[in-house]
Amino acid sequence: MEITEVRIFLKDSPDKKLKAYATVTFDNAFVVRNIKVIQGTSSLFIAMPSRRIKQSCQKCGFKNEMRSRYCNQCGVQLPTTSRALEQELNSQSEHKDIAHPITQAFRDCLQKRVLEAYAEEAKKQTGASSQAHL
Repeated sequence: MEITEVRIFLKDSPDKKLKAYATVTFDNAFVVRNIKVIQGTSSLFIAMPSRRIKQSCQKCGFKNEMRSRYCNQCGVQLPTTSRALEQELNSQSEHKDIAHPITQAFRDCLQKRVLEAYAEEAKKQTGASSQAHL
């Protein structure tokens, strides 16, 4: 599988941890959008697109975000999660990846390509803003 295109969409706020979103095309046939470029404590890394885990309302069946207190459909108070479930959720995440690399080698390859494209786009942005000041 070949990464055929990486597009970077920079975020405007320089003080935030989220630096950009990336769209990656594989083999000119498959696209993954919303890969995040995040500033970690020591370096940049990528986070795959994800969605929040949902829980069903016992009354109407509407799927609400985990840890919601009231149903967004019928307004009934949702049961609080048990301590065991709460500990399991804390050890995992409230988000589940939509798409993700299976092997560490491919994750490293994908991260390298996205971060290279990010650095290039950030350099263009810096060059363009310094030209605007002249």
